[in-house]
Amino acid sequence: MPRNPPRPDPATARALLDELHAGLANGEISVAEAVRRMRHVSGLTQPQFARHRGISVQALRQIESGNGNPTIKTLDAIASVFGLRAGFVPAAPPPHSP
Repeated sequence: MPRNPPRPDPATARALLDELHAGLANGEISVAEAVRRMRHVSGLTQPQFARHRGISVQALRQIESGNGNPTIKTLDAIASVFGLRAGFVPAAPPPHSP
C-alpha cells in the first residue's frame, strides 16, 4: 500500500472500511496496521491525520510502526471517526491437544 495514497472514492472507501472492520473482528489486523489503513482511507498524510485526530505526529508514527504504547483515549481519538472504539476482545482459545 503506498505511503500516502490519494483519498479513495466513496465506494472504495466503504469497501476498505468494511474490510478493515472484518479484519479487526477476526483478529487478523494489528493496531498498527489498522491505524495505517484508517489514515489511508482518509487520504491524509501523517501530519494531517495527526492534526485532524488531535494527537502528535510522533505518537501517530510510533503507533503505525508498532512501537507505540497508545492510551485508550488516543486510540479512541483515532478510531471514533471510523465507527470504532478501543476495547477488550476475546482471546483466541488455546488449541486442543489430541
